[in-house]
Amino acid sequence: MFASAPDSGNGNSGVSRSLLIPMRFVWPYGGSRVFLCGSFTRWSEHIPMSPMEGCPTVFQVICSLSPGYHQFKFFVDNEWRHDEHQPFVIGDYGVVNTIFIAREPDMLPPSFSPETPGRSNMDLDDVSSQMEAAPTISNADLEVSRHRIAAFLSRHTAYELLPESGKVVALDVDIAVKQAFHILHEQGIPVAPLWDSCKAQFVGVLSALDFILILRELGNLGSDLTEEELETHTISAWKEGKVHISRQMDGNARSYPRRLVCAGPHDSLKDVALKILNGNVATVPITHSSSPDGLFPQLLHLATLSEILKCICRHFKHSSSSLPILQQPICSIPLGTRVPKIGESNRRPLAMLRPNASLGAALSLFVQAEVSSIPIVDENNALIDIYSRSDITTLAKDKAYAQVRLEDMSIHQALQLEQDANSFNGQRCQMCLQSDTLHKVMERLANPGTRRLVIVEAGSKRVEGIISLSDIFRFLLGV
Repeated sequence: MFASAPDSGNGNSGVSRSLLIPMRFVWPYGGSRVFLCGSFTRWSEHIPMSPMEGCPTVFQVICSLSPGYHQFKFFVDNEWRHDEHQPFVIGDYGVVNTIFIAREPDMLPPSFSPETPGRSNMDLDDVSSQMEAAPTISNADLEVSRHRIAAFLSRHTAYELLPESGKVVALDVDIAVKQAFHILHEQGIPVAPLWDSCKAQFVGVLSALDFILILRELGNLGSDLTEEELETHTISAWKEGKVHISRQMDGNARSYPRRLVCAGPHDSLKDVALKILNGNVATVPITHSSSPDGLFPQLLHLATLSEILKCICRHFKHSSSSLPILQQPICSIPLGTRVPKIGESNRRPLAMLRPNASLGAALSLFVQAEVSSIPIVDENNALIDIYSRSDITTLAKDKAYAQVRLEDMSIHQALQLEQDANSFNGQRCQMCLQSDTLHKVMERLANPGTRRLVIVEAGSKRVEGIISLSDIFRFLLGV
């Protein structure tokens, strides 16, 4: 869930103080009772480890550690042991295993690529060669499944995504930023295309990420943007200012703003999906213009991966046997971001926060680590809720952003504000298990409004990973 990002001053302090990295500790050598102890427990607490499902000789536990250097060892059947296959040193407590967790997001490795076998998330449950292997799928079955899905998507067009009735919200670039975000909140939408009447074109989108950047600018003492200016600051003016902010963050001369990614009603569903993936966007506007120069296009729809996935699930509902990969458990598929196993230095950590972490820490992760959602967990890493980028628009209601400081408001308070604003009762995050099939996960993600599933351990609800719509399509299309 992390991508490389430079230090951007104010934001990093919140991340460093609040971020805990979940790590999976594994003892694959058997025993009746196995405990974990280490410097992170001050060598006083023995954390019980549980046998893995289907492999009773392999014990595991997930612990959240602060960035830095840690030592640990195992207490197996009343005897202190260390894992000789992991890094170890001789310390004050005898021979102990060691682990180092990078302190800053920019020290973390680049994101996982499904085409890189050495970085496959499939290895997360492959804790040792002595362990019973997870079900695997042959390359032939994988290629057959991908070919059939690609063929289906190539035969069908974006026109099939258009609803019989509905509305699409677009914003004029000349309206005030404050008014724009109030509209996003009132309409319950995370993104809206931007219309420039002078150019007679859609020129971009306004999203929750823009609001996050604005909130961070308001909290920046050196910023030229003030709360009063939001009353009159137009979207076009903000987009121009965003170019400067983005260049400061990236530290290079990359061209901003990016060109708006659009699709036509006759584009194939495969092309639409690839535009979303390659553009790293949540939605693609479907537009049509009868003018030869493409001016004054009609905005027909905002296409999403969820809609395309629903088409796939509907088409193969009664012929799922033609796609061998659908019955594979997700633990056997290189899919999503998983909690790394101890010793896996080439894994990206899964960002999680406690409810008492500051809202500023969450916003820093959204911007610097380029994540779209953060699981909120208790002291046992059990899932409580999830905080997403789109939740931030709640602060636009009644100018709540002007009444709070990001470092003073906790994630718990922000979630409560979200529930109060939307009169929502119950859990907002959707979950799945490592043993769930790919077909089951796809059907859940095809539900409207669902963009990700949190992988949890059965019973304890300890977070083990996260799977997004983008993860599903990158795997299905092999990109």
